[in-house]
Amino acid sequence: MPSRRTPARARRLARLRRTILVLCLLVAGSVALIATRGSDDVEVADDGRGPAEDGAEDGEEPLASATQRPPPPPVPVPESGPGTFTTAAADAAPVGNADGTLYRYRVQVEDGIELDAETAAAEIHAILGHERGWTNDGDSAFELVAGDDTDLNVIIATPGTVDELCGRWGLDTKGEVNCRVDDDVVVNLLRWVEGSPQFDGPIREYRALVINHEVGHRIGHGHAGCPGEGMPAPAMMQQIKGLDGCVANAWPYDEDGEYIDGPWVP
Repeated sequence: MPSRRTPARARRLARLRRTILVLCLLVAGSVALIATRGSDDVEVADDGRGPAEDGAEDGEEPLASATQRPPPPPVPVPESGPGTFTTAAADAAPVGNADGTLYRYRVQVEDGIELDAETAAAEIHAILGHERGWTNDGDSAFELVAGDDTDLNVIIATPGTVDELCGRWGLDTKGEVNCRVDDDVVVNLLRWVEGSPQFDGPIREYRALVINHEVGHRIGHGHAGCPGEGMPAPAMMQQIKGLDGCVANAWPYDEDGEYIDGPWVP
């Protein structure tokens, strides 16, 4: 005959079942919490590695996370300035063919704008010495100097001052574009800071296009058009006016050392 379950025994069994259920829930919750924390750690490690690699490429200290260093504020672009300039106190060894035509150049930045002349000069020096730049023609060489004995002057100025400097030679830059007049490459601060909506690339690449285009005029190159649909636009193409099916490009030469040319444009 089976034993009968007394009320006291029934209560003990019920308590035991509840205790076991609570323990199971606690164990399951701990496992879930550990799994969740493990996923968060992996995501943070991934976020930290990305900026560290970028910083190392730029010669900066690796970053521990993407939020430690905010992006630098953009340089303000006043409509006009005083028309006086600071010359970069910088000299550098010539780049290019030592037996070719040497162009001694200086870099000047209009006073009153938040752009350091030496920083701009270093960037321009790197552009002119780039393996895909004008030194690839086998004849041109460029030397950054701080003195007045120059063959080429790179001037970065406010839109109003650019209009004035270029207008003296009958050019209408409309506060928007750059020009080359005589020995002066006149760079519009607006373009230097903001680039161009026609150029799909980093701002440093667009600055390279500005320098390569205007210096190209100084060393004897005229305008060129798009050579064909989907092909790189020549550096001597007025890319700010449209690409005509070409792909934006900042450099006179391609990776194989071939000059990127197009049909002559008046």
